[in-house]
Amino acid sequence: MVAGVLLVASLVVMLAGGVVFTNAVEWAGARLHLGDTAVGSVLAAVATAMPEALIFAVAIAQGRQGGGIAVGAIAGAPFLLGTLALALCGVCALVFRARRGSAWLHLGKHESGPDLLVVVCALSASVAIGLAGAPVLRFAGAAVLLAVYALATWRSVTRARRAGSASEPASLFFDTTKDDPPTAMQVLAQTLAGIGLLAGAAELFVETVGHLAGPLGVGALTLTLVIAPLATELPEQINSVLWIRQGKDVLAFGNITGAMVLQCTLLVAIGMAFTDWHLTAPALLAIAGTLAGAALGLVAALRARRLSAPIIGCWAGMYLGGITSIITLT
Repeated sequence: MVAGVLLVASLVVMLAGGVVFTNAVEWAGARLHLGDTAVGSVLAAVATAMPEALIFAVAIAQGRQGGGIAVGAIAGAPFLLGTLALALCGVCALVFRARRGSAWLHLGKHESGPDLLVVVCALSASVAIGLAGAPVLRFAGAAVLLAVYALATWRSVTRARRAGSASEPASLFFDTTKDDPPTAMQVLAQTLAGIGLLAGAAELFVETVGHLAGPLGVGALTLTLVIAPLATELPEQINSVLWIRQGKDVLAFGNITGAMVLQCTLLVAIGMAFTDWHLTAPALLAIAGTLAGAALGLVAALRARRLSAPIIGCWAGMYLGGITSIITLT
C-alpha cells in the first residue's frame, strides 16, 4: 500500500516538474528566437523526454539496468508516442472538426516525414545491434545515433528560424510580475527547479518500482514500459491537443515526432553506451510497436499527407495489442 502511494506521488511530482520545465524551455526558445517549429520539435521534445531520461539515469546510477528499468524507460515512451499519442491527435481532429472546418489532420510532409524516417532507421539499427550483442557495435551505433540527432536538430532549428514565430508562451511561473518577457535568470531558475523536481521524482519512481515488481508478480521492465509513459507522456501532449484545436497540425505532429527522434537517437545511444543493451521480449515488442506506428505515419505523411479513421484505428490497435502482449508475456 505504501509503495503504491509513493508510486502515485512520484508520478504526480514528475508531472508537475514536467509542466514547470516545459514552460521554462518554451520561454528559452522564445528568447533565442528559435521559431515555433523548433520549440515544438526540439525544446518541447527535450521537455517530453526529460522524465524518461532521468528515470534511466537514476536506474543506471543505482545499478538497476539489469532489472529492466533503464531499458524500459527508453523503450516505453516512443512506443506510446508512436501509437496512442498519434491516434489521440487524429481523435482530436474529429472532435474539433467544427471549429477546424475539417476532420482531416494534415501531417506536414517536409516536417514530420523526415522525423519519422529517422525514427524507423534508428530503431531498426538499435534492434539489430541489440540482437548482435557485440560491444564494439554498441559503441559504434551510439556514436552514429548521436550524430543523427545533432543533424536532425540542426535541420529543425534552421527551418524554424526561417519560418519565424507567431506565438508567445504562457507567462513564466517564476516571473511574479507577469511582465513578459521574463529575464534570463528567471528562465534559468525555473529550468533548474523543473529538473530538480523531475530528478527527485525519478529517483522515487525507480525505488518504488523495484519494491513493487516482486509482490505484483511482474517484472520491473513491464511496470516501467506500461506505467511511466502513461504518466509522463500523455500529459505532455496537451500542447498537441491545443495546437490541433487551433488548426496548427504541423506543430502538433512536430511535438510528437520531435520527441520520438530524441528518444530513438539520443536516449537509445546513451542506453547502448551505458547498458549491455540486452533487449528482452517485452522491450522488443515495444520497439516493434514503435516501428510499426512510425512506419504507418511515414507512409501517411509522404503519400496521403493527412490522416483518416482507419489509420487512427490502426495506431490505437497497435498500442492496445502491444500492451496486452507485454503484460501477457510477464
